[in-house]
Amino acid sequence: MTETQRFVDPDAAGWIAIDFLPGVTLLPLAQPVQDGSIHRTRLVQGTVIPVHTHPADEYVMVLSGTVETGGRRCGAGTFWITPAGTRQGPHVAVTDAELLTVRLGAMGPFGEQE
Repeated sequence: MTETQRFVDPDAAGWIAIDFLPGVTLLPLAQPVQDGSIHRTRLVQGTVIPVHTHPADEYVMVLSGTVETGGRRCGAGTFWITPAGTRQGPHVAVTDAELLTVRLGAMGPFGEQE
């Protein structure tokens, strides 16, 4: 945690392309717990994040656009919780979309774990 109040503007620089997930960019915002993250995620229309798990609880809110996940279509304002170790996805960007994600621990190895 920082010693002073910090702001991240909506048009902030620092977006990171995710090489193994074409169409996905992340903007790290904060680290609420060790190895955890709060970040914005942009998905280009048609992007698919395959089925996967994380070893930490994850909280996601759709800020804009539409994403299909968990058997439903999620528009702006939709919020979902995925407990640690729970299979999630695929996440499919029906339109260009932006998500706010809070992950309370490490991302872990990406991909479906059997």
